Amino acid sequence: MNEIPAMHYTQIGTVEADRLGVRGVPKEPGAINGGMVERNRELVTTPVIYISVENIDQAIATIEKNGGKVMKPKAPVGNFGFAAYFKDTEGNLVGLWQFA
Repeated sequence: MNEIPAMHYTQIGTVEADRLGVRGVPKEPGAINGGMVERNRELVTTPVIYISVENIDQAIATIEKNGGKVMKPKAPVGNFGFAAYFKDTEGNLVGLWQFA
């Protein structure tokens, strides 16, 4: 675990990764790395699954085209990358992640 107090975030690594040291993208399929953030009662009230994408703007356009709704637009996350949130057509909140 690696705490980042300024971002109210804790990185969690369970396996070796190919980006961001041990807490980034897992080298082996099926492994999970991630993190914990303080709850934001306005939007994030439950655990959120993030999907890593190459181009977050393109992903958002595809999501909207297929009936999803952007809940929080693309925003920088420190120097690490960008994040956005959307609800799918069944109402599930999902995160998008693009590395910087």
